[in-house]
Amino acid sequence: MPETMDWRDLDRADLSRAYDNSGAVADSAAIVAGWRTRSAAFREAQVDALDLAYGQGERQRIDVFRCGRPSAPMLAFVHGGYWQRNDRRGFSCMAEGPLARGLDVALVGYTLAPEARLTDIVAEARAALALLRAEGGGRRLVVSGWSAGGHLAAAVADAADAALAISGIFDLAPIAGTTLNDALALSTEEIETLSPVRHLRPGTPPVAVMYGGDELFELRRQSDAYHAARGAAGLDGPLIPVPGANHFTVLDALIDPEGVISRTAARLAGL
Repeated sequence: MPETMDWRDLDRADLSRAYDNSGAVADSAAIVAGWRTRSAAFREAQVDALDLAYGQGERQRIDVFRCGRPSAPMLAFVHGGYWQRNDRRGFSCMAEGPLARGLDVALVGYTLAPEARLTDIVAEARAALALLRAEGGGRRLVVSGWSAGGHLAAAVADAADAALAISGIFDLAPIAGTTLNDALALSTEEIETLSPVRHLRPGTPPVAVMYGGDELFELRRQSDAYHAARGAAGLDGPLIPVPGANHFTVLDALIDPEGVISRTAARLAGL
């Protein structure tokens, strides 16, 4: 997709390619498999609270990993997969960096489309944060997420003290024109009510917007436009591209305690 082209001018096939993160990164499957392997080893070494229920659904579960500091702030991480793939367990290794920086970390699961509509998925993310908030004893809570999880983090940012949206989707209108919508079946109302860029209320907590410098143009455009709209509305939060990173390798900067995403999470948490 030429970077001067408007997504509205693309047919369904071209627009679908413009949002095909896996297709754009040749070794994406190997990267995700590596996360799963690393996450399995990480989980085996943990003695913390796994499978905490925030609802009745099979996927309505949270895994909490503790850094060992009393009253540590909490980072909630919501996985990606265009709301229809993956699960929280395969992303457990994302806790490594934030834990090393002094944050407790919660991995949030949610019901996938088409079993759940996006309206329900957003409500689940909000319910998960409500549980973490209720059990947090007043500790600072930062909600973060990658890809579809970046959308969910931005959509429920008002339920936290700050948000960190990594490679997210902030306007759902283009998604409705892609093959991704076969499972989502987005309604006109959902596009309006669930697109974070269309809901920039005064007093919304800071949202840090981050993405890989080598991501697809549409992913970069979504983040740039969302950050610009927030700024125009007087809302706080930095825009931080990660040079040389694609849609998948951008998360190296979260796994690494010295990575820019880990450091940003710590700053948002007040550390």
